[in-house]
Amino acid sequence: MHYDFDTVIERRNTCSLKWDSTIRNYKDEDILPMWVADMDFQIPPEVSQAIENRNRHGIYGYMDGNPESYGEAVADWVYKRHGWKIRNDWLVCTPGVVPALGFAIMAFTNVGDKVLIQTPVYTPFFKVVKNNGRQLVENQLVLKDGRYEIDFQDLEEKFKSGVKMMIFCSPHNPVGRVWTQDELKELGNLCIKYNVLIISDDIHSDIIYKGNKHIPISTVSPELLQNTITCIAASKTFNLAGLSTSTVIMPKEDLRAQYKNFMSNLGLHSCNILGMVATEAAYRYGEEWLDQLINYLEGNLACLMNYFSENISKIKVIQPEGTFLVWLDCRELGMSDDELARFFLHTAKVRLNEGRSYGSGGEQFMRINIGCPRSILMEGLKRIGDSLKQIK
Repeated sequence: MHYDFDTVIERRNTCSLKWDSTIRNYKDEDILPMWVADMDFQIPPEVSQAIENRNRHGIYGYMDGNPESYGEAVADWVYKRHGWKIRNDWLVCTPGVVPALGFAIMAFTNVGDKVLIQTPVYTPFFKVVKNNGRQLVENQLVLKDGRYEIDFQDLEEKFKSGVKMMIFCSPHNPVGRVWTQDELKELGNLCIKYNVLIISDDIHSDIIYKGNKHIPISTVSPELLQNTITCIAASKTFNLAGLSTSTVIMPKEDLRAQYKNFMSNLGLHSCNILGMVATEAAYRYGEEWLDQLINYLEGNLACLMNYFSENISKIKVIQPEGTFLVWLDCRELGMSDDELARFFLHTAKVRLNEGRSYGSGGEQFMRINIGCPRSILMEGLKRIGDSLKQIK
């Protein structure tokens, strides 16, 4: 079956954060939203059909735990896509990856404990650490020859200071790195050496470009399997973020029991029934859709890189190895962060994510979302290019 990613779907007036909040906040319907990480594509029809089938029943009562079929679908998907054999009893359903991170922080650390993140990184990581009274520790990634690397020397120094937990972004948002086996092994060995629990956010792990392979850090060694909590979801992969459903993989029994007990104390006993139906259907029937999506995104990425190379040479594209997000190095434009924000939003009328919001190392960068029909992507790029010509 051929899936259509070119048709533009009207998203305004659908309570869309991406589209409606842009109009509401800036009072300008001409601004093109290319920011928050959801895609402008309809979900696989097989998933829509599964939701419709469940809706025909017409009753949405309390769920009796996680259906066994849901766990089987998750396990089958993780093995098929990433070669990791997981067990149904390792899984905990949660209402989104960010809440799952917050639960882990509260369940496994105490107020005042140090939690490490690698900047520039997904902005909710900062809030979920600080808002829960933990100390934020940053290990800044290093940009070398157009590709980000981990500063392992700095990481070890930070671990020596008494870090209790690390939130690891794999693949990394916003810089687009898909970590290699050697990088994962070195990082994992340091975590074992200094007794640092890893919370691995693998939400983007299914969208990987040719020549790269996502490796769950839990699979690197038996020790890391027991020292890692992995968070996954179908939300980025299949554009299901509004259904607020994710899965946490916890092989270590005592950690899992502690985590589930914490959730129970919060009164969280089950997930969104339609979110679970959609996730199960996506994992069972969505693989061909995803493969075609990745091919389409690779085409979008090629268009973006060619456009910047030919028309906007002062903006350097950090080529992503995964995700539908692209990190743009705008330092050669000579603008401050405030000037960059005004330029993109009010001059070019394209809403991107400001790099400074991703912490240290994000200054004078911007993040663009290419998960959209190609016509929208090219319109956004043209707006940026034409606006830069006008201010020269």
